[in-house]
Amino acid sequence: MKRTLSILSLVFLMGSCALFQPRIPYQLGMSESKFLRQNKDAVISQLTNEKKVYRINKDERFYLLATFENDELVSLEEKELVPQWPQQRMMDPNDPNYDNNRNQNQPNQ
Repeated sequence: MKRTLSILSLVFLMGSCALFQPRIPYQLGMSESKFLRQNKDAVISQLTNEKKVYRINKDERFYLLATFENDELVSLEEKELVPQWPQQRMMDPNDPNYDNNRNQNQPNQ
């Protein structure tokens, strides 16, 4: 009886430790259903007969594309969003057209 109780408590302790391990949100080879359970904000970006591509927004500037073929994650690709205000880049001194842009905005003398 004591031996059975000690074995059950050991199994319980080992199982509870597994709950506190970090959850991996995506891993190559994982199933599509597991991916969608762990990433509820994923939306379909591309859908063809051979593959499905899901998009996950990571923050304001980056998003992740997850490609599935035959219900298996085959590739992950991180992308950067294109700036919505290209005029801000015109004010950048590192821009080769910075002087031209600055001269266009000044009144003629």
